[in-house]
Amino acid sequence: MNDVEGVRNLVGTGLVQLVGGVLTAFISLALLIKISPMMTVYVLVPVAIFGVVSLKAFGYIRPVFRERGKINAEVTGRLTETLNGVRVIKGFNAEKQEIKSFEEGTEKLFLNVKKSLTATSIITSSATFLLGLSSTGIMGIGGYMIMNNDLTIGQFLSFTLYLGFMIAPIVQMSNIGSQLTEAFAGLDRTEELMNMESEDDGSIRTQKIKNIEGHVQFSNVTFGYEEEKKVLHDISFDARPGSVTALVGSSGSGKSTIAALAASFVTPNAGTITVDGHDLSLISLENFRSQLGVVLQDDFLFEGTIKENILFPRPNATDEEVVAAAKAAYVTEFTDRFEEGMATVIGERGIKLSGGQRQRIAIARAILANPRILILDEATSNLDTESESYIQKSLENLMGGRTTFVIAHRLSTIRRADQILVIENGLIVEQGTHDDLISEEGRYFELYTYQARI
Repeated sequence: MNDVEGVRNLVGTGLVQLVGGVLTAFISLALLIKISPMMTVYVLVPVAIFGVVSLKAFGYIRPVFRERGKINAEVTGRLTETLNGVRVIKGFNAEKQEIKSFEEGTEKLFLNVKKSLTATSIITSSATFLLGLSSTGIMGIGGYMIMNNDLTIGQFLSFTLYLGFMIAPIVQMSNIGSQLTEAFAGLDRTEELMNMESEDDGSIRTQKIKNIEGHVQFSNVTFGYEEEKKVLHDISFDARPGSVTALVGSSGSGKSTIAALAASFVTPNAGTITVDGHDLSLISLENFRSQLGVVLQDDFLFEGTIKENILFPRPNATDEEVVAAAKAAYVTEFTDRFEEGMATVIGERGIKLSGGQRQRIAIARAILANPRILILDEATSNLDTESESYIQKSLENLMGGRTTFVIAHRLSTIRRADQILVIENGLIVEQGTHDDLISEEGRYFELYTYQARI
């Protein structure tokens, strides 16, 4: 936002002044040459030196301005995180270290501003010195020429007047030069953003499916967030329409990555993922995600009311549909106790609600979206026993007739899944129903019996 603001200032005021100043300077220069070519040459020497100094200085300043944009983003980003996590900071008595972190950021910003102001001051000072030097010389040369009758007093006064018209825009342009340099540095950063490839490439993702049935198939899928470090290795499985596929395994095994691939948040390095027989990497993301629902582990809520958060996937939904979704997710169980009900403002990231309440709102949002493919990533992770019993009932209604991917550490929540994939180190080590995997007494049996003991 700051980078674009710098460009706006340049276009709004700086560019107009620059064009007007250049035009005035050239007209004045022509009149000066007409009056006295010799005195004009003397004036142009320091002006040329000033031009060289300015170009060097502005070349030095441009990377400084570019760096300032990055420092600004880091400082404000860290400050935003600090304010969002204020309770954690207070809880660990970490105010001093966060203050120190902010001070270090502002110190870097101060040094950057100091560097740019020093360079700008050198330009302004050199302009004043060189142009003052040329004015002093003109006084001497002009006086000498008047004494020799090579120049009249009227011509000398005219020359001095036109010299002022030429010098004023040059001094002004030294100030505009800083603005210009800052704007170009902002344009560099803006251009980086504008040149980033769009996630939904219209030239590649051209296919559209009017009504997705939800048949998802992974075929020899390999993926790594870094080229040399693969998270998943040769994953293959078939999720039939309306089925529930549960992903279990230890933390970091690759469960959430499989869910991210199914949602097309990331694209596989090798292998293919198909939806109803169509390659997911070729399907329009807008088309696919309009029939996708997600309840993520961090249950992100926006600042606003409970109703606005539920309405997020379908802003034009009716009040009856919102209430139905809220009842299905047992949101009304706690909103009925609030004075303002569904119109209760929940604060930034839903800070005024408990973890279980936030999770139920996230599930109500998914119910309202009415998706064909549903991804539940630790959907019961933040729930107490009572809330979990409510959610299990609502999830059964939500998953009915939809292709669902469930990630859960609590194995009791996925016993009725159509297939369970046990993921370890990016590989499917076991696959089958709950009863099949228990009878095999393998990795799933170990996880299940361990939790049962706890």
